[in-house]
Amino acid sequence: MKHSIFESKGIVWGLILLITIIWGFGWVFMKAVLDFMGPFTFSVFRFGTGALTLLLLIWVLKAGKPPKHMWKHLIVVGILQTGVVFSFVMYGMQFVDAGKSSVLLYSMPLWSSILAVKLLGETMTRGKITGLVMGMIGLVLILGRDIFFVKDPAIIFGELLIVAAALAWAASNMYYRLKLEGMTQLQVSAYQMLFGTIGILAATVLMEWGEPVRLTGSSIFYILFTGVLASALCFTVWFILLSTIDMVTATLSTLLVPVFGLFFSWWILGEAFTGSIIAGSALVITGIAVAQIFGRETSKGRA
Repeated sequence: MKHSIFESKGIVWGLILLITIIWGFGWVFMKAVLDFMGPFTFSVFRFGTGALTLLLLIWVLKAGKPPKHMWKHLIVVGILQTGVVFSFVMYGMQFVDAGKSSVLLYSMPLWSSILAVKLLGETMTRGKITGLVMGMIGLVLILGRDIFFVKDPAIIFGELLIVAAALAWAASNMYYRLKLEGMTQLQVSAYQMLFGTIGILAATVLMEWGEPVRLTGSSIFYILFTGVLASALCFTVWFILLSTIDMVTATLSTLLVPVFGLFFSWWILGEAFTGSIIAGSALVITGIAVAQIFGRETSKGRA
């Protein structure tokens, strides 16, 4: 099915900018909502709302159910992509600033490069190695300051959780490429989000049962913004856009998210940024860009 509206480059880039701004802004709300409820409880509300929105969209579009033999793979991706990633991120954000959290999570392409060599047999080219080294130095600058100077175990624990979430995100991408590449992106997004939400619900019962939940106008807005707008609708439009732009452009476009995350966290939440955080963030983002732009060279003489 052709989406004629997406044939205009101006509209495509306008939508990319809008989506990345929304995703960047979402980090502010993900931090703010922790004043109203626990991290797992919020994630259940957010992704439950997002999954229901996507399933309703599938029903309206008559996209159908996934083949039965794909369900086990969707469960794995759902547990990794939605369950592990956002459980770790939201729990870690209790101790880590929103802007810094966005940069740590979006280190995912660095970990994907390493896993792709091991699991998909891709070549570790000079461009990828250069980008990887730059990104890892950036992570050391961000984490090292807290490890050696701040020395707050809670902050260090939160940061390591978010880095682990980036690894889980990279692993889910590899699993998707190995097992689910034939499915429509809309189906994968909806059903993995559903299964991931079920996993987070189990964690919520274990970790936050009986804890207070304040449903106010603000907290409901945060849930609807991140669940319906940032999760369901933006991902749906993003997957459509992926059919009109190449993967390098897509990956580089997502690097706007931590940039906006840092900016909005400073502007709205008043988060302070040290020189090491700014330098480290710049190295992570630049390293990913270098790996994507200059890392696509092919190995000569390879069969």
